[in-house]
Amino acid sequence: MRSATVTRNTAETKITVEVKLDGSGQYDNQTGVGFFDHMLDQLARHSLIDMKVRCDGDLHIDDHHTVEDVGIALGQALTQAMGDKRGIVRYGACLLPMDDALVRAALDLSARPFLVWNVDLPSAKIGTFDTELVREFFQALSTHGGITLHVDMLHGVNSHHIAEAAFKAVARSLRDALEVDPRKADAIPSTKGAL
Repeated sequence: MRSATVTRNTAETKITVEVKLDGSGQYDNQTGVGFFDHMLDQLARHSLIDMKVRCDGDLHIDDHHTVEDVGIALGQALTQAMGDKRGIVRYGACLLPMDDALVRAALDLSARPFLVWNVDLPSAKIGTFDTELVREFFQALSTHGGITLHVDMLHGVNSHHIAEAAFKAVARSLRDALEVDPRKADAIPSTKGAL
């Protein structure tokens, strides 16, 4: 089974992330940030990646370090679990509606990190959660997961719906990209021979 555990300890956060790429979307995420846990649960459920996240962060300052550092550790865990990427489909995309929100995600597990983020969250907060941290999470995930990631909001007025649609769209894209291609299960999906 393609799986990995990453531990990341800094002066700001202490994190352990466990992933199983060939899972069923089971999740157990506890970061101390309620809305973020809800989004991580969506990421696991809709990607079918089994995910366990534990984070003890400096929440007395704010949620920034917790959200960003979990993105870093999760990206590292995905990279480790993929190994040499032999047999994966590599690309994934999803157009995801959630009530008023419509978000498109497309990604390439290329080992060439790049984030294009065209998402306008109309409110500064979702409950107590700073909406600018949604982008920070995906920037960290993209960078440390080696993912070329495009996320575009096509419609939306409710920040919660937009953010959740973004997480679900990325999750569904990851699900497709991480699948083993039955016609090329033993091949690296690149003419270079390596990713």
